[in-house]
Amino acid sequence: MKALHFRRSLAGGEGAFTNRQLIALVLPLIAEQLLAVMVGMADTVMVSGVGDSAVAAVSTVDTINTLFIQLFTAMSAGGAVVAAQYLGRRETENACAAARQLILATACLSICIAALTLVFYKQVIGLLDQGNDLDTLNQSYTYLLITACSFPFLGLYNGGVGLLRAMGNTKASMWTSIAMNIINIGGNAILIHPCGLGVAGAAIASLLSRGVSAAIILYLLFNEHLPIHLEPLRRFRKNLQFDFPMIRRILRIGIPNGLENSLFQVGKVLIMGIITTFPTAIRAANGICNSVSSVVNIPGNSIGLAAIAVVGQLVGAGEKEEARRYGKKLLKWMYVCNFPTNLALIFAAGPVVRLFNLSAEGVPVAVEILTLYGILSIFTHAPSFGLPNVLRAAGDARYTMIVSVISMLTLRMGASYLLVYGLGMGLLGVWVAMHMDWLARAVCFCVRFAGNKWLNRKVI
Repeated sequence: MKALHFRRSLAGGEGAFTNRQLIALVLPLIAEQLLAVMVGMADTVMVSGVGDSAVAAVSTVDTINTLFIQLFTAMSAGGAVVAAQYLGRRETENACAAARQLILATACLSICIAALTLVFYKQVIGLLDQGNDLDTLNQSYTYLLITACSFPFLGLYNGGVGLLRAMGNTKASMWTSIAMNIINIGGNAILIHPCGLGVAGAAIASLLSRGVSAAIILYLLFNEHLPIHLEPLRRFRKNLQFDFPMIRRILRIGIPNGLENSLFQVGKVLIMGIITTFPTAIRAANGICNSVSSVVNIPGNSIGLAAIAVVGQLVGAGEKEEARRYGKKLLKWMYVCNFPTNLALIFAAGPVVRLFNLSAEGVPVAVEILTLYGILSIFTHAPSFGLPNVLRAAGDARYTMIVSVISMLTLRMGASYLLVYGLGMGLLGVWVAMHMDWLARAVCFCVRFAGNKWLNRKVI
């Protein structure tokens, strides 16, 4: 498995990374992200035959699951930035030390979260589901209890994938995602309907797929030939030794990123409290919109993930102006890639929604929301979600946290309550508020990127 390394000689105008290197980095990420989203989408699509209550239950619990996934992703990003910057300096021993501490810390965090969720699952669902549909409530309990058991696997998987991306080794994580999807979709096909397990079958399939994917990623990281790797079995105890100075370096990125992502998801959880007051058909429409919208910007999101390896290595090597140049280049690529997928959504929203067996009440609502989403995200998604990764890769995670939290509280949440209850816009008001949040983020991140402060943050 080859790692991504930039060219120290910039003569000839080719730059630190060739377009061929960047494309080789991004294409597997696009495939991986598409496959990762399909895990959740497969649950939504395949339980839709069980009924609207099953779709609503999966949608509600996935909001909780996403909150915890964001925590693991934040830790992964912290470790990936530190490891990438060490790799840019050619300090592979320190990069490996960062990898060990990332995996160890993530394992501890994910086990604690899983245990707490299993104990307080009713209270967690009670915070979200304020409706009166007992069938949806009971199915939510079942789905959460089973998927909570997969949190340790998700933590290890995200940590390992972050390290592979820091090396530019995206093909390995792509093939792991393929295996995850085969197991998940195959498990759904067997367990949901033939075995009559409904949402429990979907949850069990997700648990199995995440467990296998975590095992594969860890197996790959034990390869001593990788520039970033874990200690082999003969020295396995070294992987279990805490190095608190290294953990602090990881947490300088991980904590602000974790707070940002967690508070962002907490806001979504609170907004879900609004959505659960809607009729079941409208809640199901929201779940379908979440699943479909998560697909259309995957190319742009993947380029944003690539920025962690590219910008991180350049900043670690002191190539600050190259880091800025590649940040601009990757942002342009995000716009180019997001445009056709969002355009396709605008014209295909109706046929796509009808694939989900949604009731007649929910179809026009979902079509309206997805059409609006396709129009607005063409302009706001890339700077709102791509530029933060560029800034974090340089160590400017605190700024992205502050902007995201303020925008979430004032626009995403505040505007949702105003548009839903004040103006009576219903579910559409929640999605309009989301785009207001994205626009504010985009403006703030563009202003920050145009300055120099983000390039002068110290991580290692």
